[in-house]
Amino acid sequence: MISLTNDQLTIRFPHLEDDVGISIDFQRTLRIPDNGQDHYLPPGLGSFPLRHIEDFKLGDSEHRKARGGIIMPMFQTDALWLNFQSEGEAQIELPVALKIGAGKINAVSGLKWSDGLSQDPQDYVVIPDQPWLDGFNVAKGKVRQFVAMPLGQGYTVEEQIDPETDVGGIQIEAIPMKKERFQKLVARHEAMMAGGAGRAGAFSAYNMMCESSASNEMGLGMGGSMRQEIYDDEYGLDAWDFENRQRCFVMLANAQQWMSITGEEPPLSPISVEEYNHAGLPWFDYFDGDRLAIDGAKALGKVKSIKGLATEKRTDVWPEEQSQIDYLVNKIKPSKVSDGSW
Repeated sequence: MISLTNDQLTIRFPHLEDDVGISIDFQRTLRIPDNGQDHYLPPGLGSFPLRHIEDFKLGDSEHRKARGGIIMPMFQTDALWLNFQSEGEAQIELPVALKIGAGKINAVSGLKWSDGLSQDPQDYVVIPDQPWLDGFNVAKGKVRQFVAMPLGQGYTVEEQIDPETDVGGIQIEAIPMKKERFQKLVARHEAMMAGGAGRAGAFSAYNMMCESSASNEMGLGMGGSMRQEIYDDEYGLDAWDFENRQRCFVMLANAQQWMSITGEEPPLSPISVEEYNHAGLPWFDYFDGDRLAIDGAKALGKVKSIKGLATEKRTDVWPEEQSQIDYLVNKIKPSKVSDGSW
């Protein structure tokens, strides 16, 4: 069962105890520079608004309703990251295998969207071990930031991998752990909590307007690179319950589409990196030494960043950016609870 509450997508699995599940919110964030450096994790600046797509008339895009799901606004070159949290009142957090697509290109493996799960290469993250995902998995310990661009200009990852596509948006599929496997985890542990507090909602006071794209639907291209590990699935494919999977399509609308469809003003684009650093606010570094990180996706190796393509095409779609950043870094580690000797 998927529900939408307070701009947060909640995926629950009622067949399991305590109605457990996960929640996903789509965090507005700084667009990090694409300058050859691997940056620290940028902050969460508040959630993008989410609305049920069935509640509105889509005009020329009315056929998109067949996909169901939700609609979310983004300006051209807006950046985002996905924040994951466990839900429910079970003794431990339910492990969930989560697939994320951008225009039906898998953000973890770089391959075209397909049913099921794969570990060769791994094409999903595991919640709660993975607290968030900021971009495309391009190398071990490194991702390229999710950045919005209009379809039809060749800047999105999907258009570079499959030039005939016009899917756009974000695709989410959640597969819970099998009930018997989860019950064994509950019996073995009293409690276990994953880290991540402090990054979402780090700062939301400043805003600035950014020029909107024209009328095209939006997809995701590659921005600057940052340090982020995507963790190996320690449970194995046999742990996951494909019969109870849930999925959701997130349509990305530009500002003009959003206002035309919903009648609401979209949130203004976040402040610049310069303004953020000038205010003395933190960046984030997350490390879990108990987890193994997977390799980067070979399929994403030839995909070019938005800035790289803009330079080739001699266009000005990528804004000017700060070449050097002085970081104030907040280091985050998982908050683990041991059971001890009784």
